[in-house]
Order: sequence, then C-alpha cells, then structure tokens
Amino acid sequence: EVKDLWVKDNRHLDAVKGVSFQVRKGEIVGIAGVAGNGQTELVEAITGLRKAEKGQVLFEGIDVTNKHPRVLRELGMTHIAEDRLKHALIKQFPAYYNVILGRHYKRPFANGAFLNHQEIKRYTAELMEEFDVRPRIIEHLGGNFSGGNQQKLVVGREIKASPKFMVVAQPTRGLDVGAIEFIHRQILRMREQDVGILLISMELEEIFSLSDRILVMYEGQIMGEVRPEETTVEEVGLMMAGKRLEEIRGGKR
Repeated sequence: EVKDLWVKDNRHLDAVKGVSFQVRKGEIVGIAGVAGNGQTELVEAITGLRKAEKGQVLFEGIDVTNKHPRVLRELGMTHIAEDRLKHALIKQFPAYYNVILGRHYKRPFANGAFLNHQEIKRYTAELMEEFDVRPRIIEHLGGNFSGGNQQKLVVGREIKASPKFMVVAQPTRGLDVGAIEFIHRQILRMREQDVGILLISMELEEIFSLSDRILVMYEGQIMGEVRPEETTVEEVGLMMAGKRLEEIRGGKR
C-alpha cells in the first residue's frame, strides 16, 4: 500500500505528488501513462532505490518507507526493473552469477563468505530450462544473450525468489512476440499463486490484457482508477493526457 507518497526526480522537482493506492494478494494493478510522468520515480521509491520525501510505503502492514532494497527482498518483494542492463543484469557476469543476484549472500548459494558453485550451477541450469533461456549455456555472459533471453533470465530470477509482491516495470519493452507472450504467461501464473503485482507499462494493450485494475498517472498524480472491462482505450487515453476520470465521466452525463 502507498499512502500520500511524494518523490523528487533527479532535478529535485516533484515527480510523484501525493499518490495513494493498494495492491492486494492475487491482483495485478497496472499503472498506465506516457513515459516521464513519475512512473519511474514511483517504482524507485517503492523498491528502495529512491528516497520518498513524504508519505508511506506499507508492505503487509509494515512501514517500509525508504528501507534498503535488501530489507524489502527479505520481506518478499521482488522487482523486475525497467532497464535490465542498468538495474537487473551485469553484462560481464556469466548467467550463473546473474541468476543469484540479490540472493548471492544466502543459503543455498552461499555458506558464510563462500559461494556454493555446485548448487549455483545446478539452479541456473534448472532456471534456464524452466524459463526457456537460450542458449542453455550457464557460462554465457549476461550481455551476450538476446534482449528476450536477458529478460527471461531476470523474470525467472525474480519469480523463483518466491515473492509475495512483485513490482514489474516495462517487462516486455523491445521484445519479440514469442518472448512477450511467454513473459505475460509468467506474470499471470504469479497472480494465480496469490502474488500481488504492480505492473508499470507504456503499452496500453499490455495494461488492458493483464490488469485487474488500472491507475492512470499524469504529471505525478493519479487521474483515476478503472477496471479494464468497464473502460475504453479512449477514456484511459484522455486521463493520460491530463483529464481526471470524474471530469470525463461527468461530462458524459
């Protein structure tokens, strides 16, 4: 749950202005909006990558505002970052190191200061098989996989961490149709397993096909909340351009 959250961007201007919403277990809440309307800053504040100036982020009733990403991960939050090469993968690392990022210090992957390479390699092979990552070479460097296979590696890693809540940002940007369908299936599978999911995407089709509820962001504020079956692309488009839902629906009456 997010309560009255305010977040500044890199220019110290308000990027998120008093945003409040809830994501329940087994629900996908989609955030629609044109790029640059505060979505990135919102995600970074929720996942501990950016300081919130005001307001609260609550996770299962616990105040986790401005907590370190590792604390959030330990509680059961995972994050599929919008820029996989900046925040999700290390290009120079082989697949078997990339798939344990964020859990590299824990059993069964580590025992004190030592990595358990046998278990890491077994786990990597299992993940690559399960999430259809190609080529199935665990030594393959992160930067040498195609975009779709890099994303499958990241999605596989975050899902296999058994999260309670996932923040999924731009999960299919730049991917081919096959990879998009595969990743959509994985997101829906997590919802069936009672995971709460916050989905941020610039692709309206993706938002409509996956979300149970849609929030529309414009200039750091929520313009309205709708259910995909009770709205239209036109209505969401008007909110993305800065019209509030009550204005749009009020004008129709």
